[in-house]
Amino acid sequence: MSPGADFDVVVVGSGAGGLATAVTAGKSGLNVLVLEKEPLFGGTTARSGGVLWLPCNPKSREIGIQDSLEEARTYMQQEAGAQFDAARVDAFLTNGPRMVEFFERETQVRFVAVPEFSDYHPGKPGGKPGGRSVVAAPYDAGLLGKEVKRLRPPLREITFVGMMFNASQEVAHFFNATRSLTSALYVARRLLQHAKEMLLHGRAQRLTNGNALIARLARSAFDAGVEIRTGAPVTRLIVESGQVRGVEIQRAGVTESIRARLGVILASGGFPQDPALRKRLFPHAQHHSPAPEGNTGDGWRLAESAGGQTVDALPNAAAWIPVSLVPRGKGKFGVFPHLIDRYKPGVIAVDHRGQRFVNEADSYHDVGQAMQRACAGRSETSAWLVADHRAVRRYGLGYVKPFPLPLWHHLSSGYLLRGHTPEALAQKMGVDPGAFAKTLADFNGPAAHGRDPVFGKGTTAYNRYLGDQNHPVNACVAPLDKGPYYAIKMLMGDLGTFAGIRTDEQSRVLGGSDVPVAGLYAVGNDAVSVMGGNYPGGGITLGPAMTFGYLIGLQLAERARLADAKVSSDPSVHIERSLAST
Repeated sequence: MSPGADFDVVVVGSGAGGLATAVTAGKSGLNVLVLEKEPLFGGTTARSGGVLWLPCNPKSREIGIQDSLEEARTYMQQEAGAQFDAARVDAFLTNGPRMVEFFERETQVRFVAVPEFSDYHPGKPGGKPGGRSVVAAPYDAGLLGKEVKRLRPPLREITFVGMMFNASQEVAHFFNATRSLTSALYVARRLLQHAKEMLLHGRAQRLTNGNALIARLARSAFDAGVEIRTGAPVTRLIVESGQVRGVEIQRAGVTESIRARLGVILASGGFPQDPALRKRLFPHAQHHSPAPEGNTGDGWRLAESAGGQTVDALPNAAAWIPVSLVPRGKGKFGVFPHLIDRYKPGVIAVDHRGQRFVNEADSYHDVGQAMQRACAGRSETSAWLVADHRAVRRYGLGYVKPFPLPLWHHLSSGYLLRGHTPEALAQKMGVDPGAFAKTLADFNGPAAHGRDPVFGKGTTAYNRYLGDQNHPVNACVAPLDKGPYYAIKMLMGDLGTFAGIRTDEQSRVLGGSDVPVAGLYAVGNDAVSVMGGNYPGGGITLGPAMTFGYLIGLQLAERARLADAKVSSDPSVHIERSLAST
């Protein structure tokens, strides 16, 4: 074993939670090392939408959004139910706005308000029809310099020829490109700029969403003297006299020990890619996550090895989302998360019986729970997303892009199924043709008038946010009556895990009798969700991750200050320094 350098702080993982910790500590003058097991930094955040749920945030307040911490607390209590942790919730709500102010004042991180982004359950007490979410402002990849080569790219399946989209307004321009001159000109400019970037740099230079957030955090970390070391998996915590003192890593087959004077922070992204923990905690057998392959529960196991508790008794172990598998050739598949297509007019979902089972425009987590209920007792948790020809050409479906892009390669790969009649499509889906035809007929009657009396699609502010605002009567509802008809098979996936390491309001890892494990912290998806296994709004992972990371950084800086003050007041230290100088 080779010795490594000593640091004040060691962070395990390079997503938003880990980097927020590192930047805050680094800006406070601490010597910080970030360890990332994969060759690229950014974790799941780099693939995400980059949205943060932060009630009473200053960006929304600047544009006149009215909110209160009391309303937000009421809403979170409704959402979390029996899992409500008052101390952690209060720490999050109180410090979320302060975190935004700190990062905008002291770093390269910039946020943009998304006032129309509704809470997922705006009708519940304390819920709001918008204003609690912010997103990272776009960023120029060139400002990362050579480090851009280590930035994890966005999820391939949610880009268009490598181009990232920023918020729903930009997506709307692409949907309207064949209907609006303004949108057509906007799309043309974006495509030309993207083509230029790809030609000159080999990747998009205009970074948006989670990619922009990580790029901004990484730039801020480098500016603060933080080292981000990739390809360095942590294999063991160094524990001495009941306190975590550092870590061991593996690099090029060599074990290296690294000391951490103040603390080790676990921020390795949860366990969405760990078969053992998924088998133990997920209610379904088959699971397909768009998270990076390295998110295999390292933090969970490291915490337990040091005496930390883990929490698995949540209503949901993860943030569920329907996904589809996109053929990449040679037996490989990409994972496409169904984030925006389910909300559109002319699109519905049916189960194995050929029947609707959910409001398709509800949040991905709610639709995922409904899929699990509909498939209880079955070997596969799945459903079919169905649309008619008009909707597919207007909005696309899953990985299938709208007109003028062709459909033939998706049909030939088997990703997209087509039938000229509902019965013909049902045969290909393997569902009862009569039941499916009746489902369409029952839906189409009220849908012709913009209504969905069975599930209420389009009746909430959140439903309508991702619908088609230009569609008359109801932004989310239209009949499926223009054949041919299309379907994509949806399976169960996640946007991050909720079960995790038990922590207190200071993000200290808790051991037996809820006593903190000295020198050990957890943040992001490694820590048990502050939302109690539910999903109240867009950004409920990244909002708490960055807030608690910020709090850890401040706490470690204060510990360093107190330790230095104690040392400076110790007479023996002055004697030793005097002798050394002599």
